[in-house]
Amino acid sequence: LTKILTEKYGYNVIHDTTAYDMVDGHLDRSKAYTYSEEGAKKILEENPSIEVVIDLHRDGFDDPNLKFVTNIDGKDAAKVMLFNGLSYTKENGPIGYLYNPYRDDNLAMSLQMKLLGEAYYPGFLRNIYCNAYRYCLHMRPKSMLIEAGANTNTLQEEKNAMEPLADMLDKLLRGEKAYD
Repeated sequence: LTKILTEKYGYNVIHDTTAYDMVDGHLDRSKAYTYSEEGAKKILEENPSIEVVIDLHRDGFDDPNLKFVTNIDGKDAAKVMLFNGLSYTKENGPIGYLYNPYRDDNLAMSLQMKLLGEAYYPGFLRNIYCNAYRYCLHMRPKSMLIEAGANTNTLQEEKNAMEPLADMLDKLLRGEKAYD
């Protein structure tokens, strides 16, 4: 995604490849968002002009037969899911310690991406998933958590998904609408 956004569309991209779910050499996802938030804050402090924050990874499943694939321009590509944190639960209401001043902006961005996806790449986007927590979506008004495929997709399917994803992001950031 970084390569396409920089080389094809001309965006300046900082790609943080830190493994935030590894602690002392062992997989530990219990504080991954806490650690990634610390890393993102540092990057944003050093680069205050950053407008968009994207957390891109794959979904994880135990079922080895579950794959999210579509065909785009003759290539199998991993389907993409847009993930949003609401900082809210039905049972308890707002989660104050996870306040996200950009929740509505993030949701609007996901909706615009969904509309662009349906207009240009039907079937490419799985859905917009909403969960109670905020993840790292409170850093900028244009923040996205994107899950490209799953651990059951091939690396090539993941790579093939990046071209349409980059195109949709470019359209979104340029203000293109999928409707009149």
